[in-house]
Amino acid sequence: MKIKNILITGSVCFLSLFGCTDINENVYDKYPAEDFYGTPEGANIALASVYAQIPGDFVREGASGVGYAGADNGWYDMNCMSSDEQVIPHRNTGDWQQDFARLHKHEWLPTDFIITNTWNWLYKSIFNANLAVDLLVKSNAEASKIAEAKVLRAFFYYLLIDDFGDVPFYTDNNITVDKIPQSSRKVVYDFIVKELTENVDQLSGTKGGNYYGRFNKWAGYTLLAKVYLNAQVYTGEAKWTECLAACNKVSEGGYTLHSGAPDASNPLGNKYYELFGDVLPDDETILPIYATLDVVSRNIYAVRSLYGPHGQLLFGYSAWNGTIVPKDFYLKYDANDIRRKQFLVGEQPGGFNYTLDVTSLDNPGAEPQAGVRNVKFYPVTPRSGGGASNDFPIYRYADVILMMAECNARLGNPAVAKPFIDAIRQRAGLSALASNPTLDDIYNERGFELNWEGHRRQDMIRFDKFLLASEFRPVSPAYRKLFPIPTAALDANHGLKQNPGY
Repeated sequence: MKIKNILITGSVCFLSLFGCTDINENVYDKYPAEDFYGTPEGANIALASVYAQIPGDFVREGASGVGYAGADNGWYDMNCMSSDEQVIPHRNTGDWQQDFARLHKHEWLPTDFIITNTWNWLYKSIFNANLAVDLLVKSNAEASKIAEAKVLRAFFYYLLIDDFGDVPFYTDNNITVDKIPQSSRKVVYDFIVKELTENVDQLSGTKGGNYYGRFNKWAGYTLLAKVYLNAQVYTGEAKWTECLAACNKVSEGGYTLHSGAPDASNPLGNKYYELFGDVLPDDETILPIYATLDVVSRNIYAVRSLYGPHGQLLFGYSAWNGTIVPKDFYLKYDANDIRRKQFLVGEQPGGFNYTLDVTSLDNPGAEPQAGVRNVKFYPVTPRSGGGASNDFPIYRYADVILMMAECNARLGNPAVAKPFIDAIRQRAGLSALASNPTLDDIYNERGFELNWEGHRRQDMIRFDKFLLASEFRPVSPAYRKLFPIPTAALDANHGLKQNPGY
């Protein structure tokens, strides 16, 4: 069981986020706000209120499945189910709503709960980030803490423009929802880049410890690299050189690829899967989400995938019989790839049999044991039928290596890109490429390495793969590259303009 507490300084605990056993009394309500938030303890509490929005959990303040990843019906599902790497089919037994199948078939609606839920979560997070920035600036807090709050706010705005394009944009909470102006994707992109370039170098260079799960300098540069990586999608102007420079800054943090060696003690047989377990190794992990079931966050992805009785056999509790991996995605993996061990297909111990083919996602739906299953996040304790305590990697160094490969290839230097791709492949037990990588090689390797980690939709759009026909849908119209602004948001702010096509 993990015991690390994030953003706890001295005897100050942000209880709703981390839990605490230190009950020494410090009476902070006697401090003026401008004094309190200038203290190290006060600054950490202001930041914790923002970080508290990132971990995924089922119910928080009336919302269902809020957070970046870990629970369902939120940002992770909206971005992952709309890609080619996973989907929850409606079952012909009547299980599971059809929102997930609509996402995968690119038939989502502006009224869909998952879209509205994600929008609301992001704007609540931005509100909290604005508040933290305001409190820390007014109290003359340490520059690194102000920078951390601004980088957090940039992170949430980056997620917003990636999903929705032109969005309501504000940095001062003294405005009502109906008055928030809508800004172009380019304007918000420029703001994000400015905030990151002005603040990332002020972040701590510390890895792990109290900075486990926080934006340190290396996580900040990884975020900047991701923004530059997708600049051509956002603005029409490529920023491959700038992305490569940001990746090179991350490399100064001393990160390496974690071992892929065989490990008989790991349920999936290799040390590689420690990257998806409990307290993620900081040789490769750059920014994780800290999770301890029923304390802060959770990780539902393995229990949500397996057939109920099979979960009972493997984990000791019934699973949800939800998420599957589409056949075409699974079949791309080499038989010798250690990353293939995360998938369960065919006959399983206990008499279970996951079929490769799925005949229907929604009408009448899939058979109970149809579809490849995924246990990449093999549950660690504490665990229950509600999920497990696996931490979640938002950013890890393998992604940075693959970004460096892509930037070099797009800049006309495929020979420079090759060692980066080969390092990822060889860690996975595969041979080096026989020739310099193509963009398709890089795209495929990103899918093999980063599946189920929240990157696939963005990658598919950048590589012009998102609109292509698949087993369950025809070619999609171009407007599906963006999600619609939720109907509820349009009703609340009549100044907003819906994305084309909706």
